[in-house]
Amino acid sequence: MCERPLDLPVPQLVVNHVRRATGHAAAMVHDFPGEKLRLLAVTGTNGKSTSTYMIRHLLAEAGHRAGLIGTIIYSDGHSDVESDRTTPQNCDVQRLLAQMVNAGCDSCVMEASSHGLEQGRLEGCLFDGALFTNLTPEHLDYHGDMERYFAAKSLLFSNYMKQNWRGAVNVDDPFGRKLYSRWSDQIIPFGLSGRVKGGCGVKDLAMSLEGLTMDIVFPDGRCRGVSVPLTGRYNAYNTLGVVSLWEALGLERRYPAESLKGMGQVPGRMERYCFTNGGCAVVDYAHSPDALEKVLSALKEVTSGRILAVFGLGGERYVENRPVMGTVAASLADYILITSDNPRSEDPAEIAQQIAAGIIASPRPVPYDIETDRKKAVFRALDMAQSGDVVFIGGKGPERFIVFSDRRIPYNDTEAVKEWAEMRGFGLSA
Repeated sequence: MCERPLDLPVPQLVVNHVRRATGHAAAMVHDFPGEKLRLLAVTGTNGKSTSTYMIRHLLAEAGHRAGLIGTIIYSDGHSDVESDRTTPQNCDVQRLLAQMVNAGCDSCVMEASSHGLEQGRLEGCLFDGALFTNLTPEHLDYHGDMERYFAAKSLLFSNYMKQNWRGAVNVDDPFGRKLYSRWSDQIIPFGLSGRVKGGCGVKDLAMSLEGLTMDIVFPDGRCRGVSVPLTGRYNAYNTLGVVSLWEALGLERRYPAESLKGMGQVPGRMERYCFTNGGCAVVDYAHSPDALEKVLSALKEVTSGRILAVFGLGGERYVENRPVMGTVAASLADYILITSDNPRSEDPAEIAQQIAAGIIASPRPVPYDIETDRKKAVFRALDMAQSGDVVFIGGKGPERFIVFSDRRIPYNDTEAVKEWAEMRGFGLSA
């Protein structure tokens, strides 16, 4: 398969775009597995992983077996493997879909990344439903600006949906409003800012460290109480988005959202552990200024004591974000311990100093230290925590290695928290 004839004595299939055509060829090789599954996609900047886990939980509660393709894992419905990118290459997508069919799945939930959409990794897939969460600055080193980033996300709705598809979009987000204005006949809008005309809104939202409760108001005026063991306003958006998609697909009355109450924690997404000494740790993937602000703001609303923040930033990525992350943390945390993330070829100490510059420039004076050994930093912050305090551990989420230019060191934030609790003799509860 090639884009121009080659001087080679082999059969050649000349196409306009090899990567896109490969997706359709792979679908054919695997006997069109996407046609045998209910395909549901989630796109946006933040909230994709949590939303896909919620959707898969609802499907399981309704008696369906669903596979999952996303940032945290690839699951064929029988076994899970750690993912290496949010949306894999199209041959891998089709292979995973075929594995799901062979494992007895009837559904697949997938995160659709902007890179994957723009590069044609989803060719060969047509989705029954789609959810848009939000759009905030990220991957602009690749896309150039927000409009091109949004154009990439919009491809899900314009190029990869079945004829009678249904969706849900967050109309509190300006880019969500653009999507809704274009496909209003097929989309249910949702938002937290009051009742949403023709869509799903919320009243009586309450949050604690243990979870959130809210009453969801549906387009026909129905009101249903929902509880989720996740906290934070952005998780209220995630919950509302999933329930709105359920309503759009006509599944809410058959598979009610009340079953979200029993879902487990999402690895590395506001993953919470509390100790018998009264302190808690929260592990989250937040690695951009917007995500960090959202998580710390959420914790500030539900924390009775101090917030002790432990985070770093990866090397060879988003240098301009480093002081901004420091400023954001200083505006919300009570103590900051800057550590290493994935330094790659850069000096972890130099990255830490660039983050510290933002803390120093902040109008809110906050004590901070630097400890580039990540496990030592986590242990140190946990040792400092008292009853009512929360130790936020950010940036790596479920990742299982610290990446240097020449090696990878096994490490996981959640395992570090559990190891600390065991060494200190504290009981631990999720």
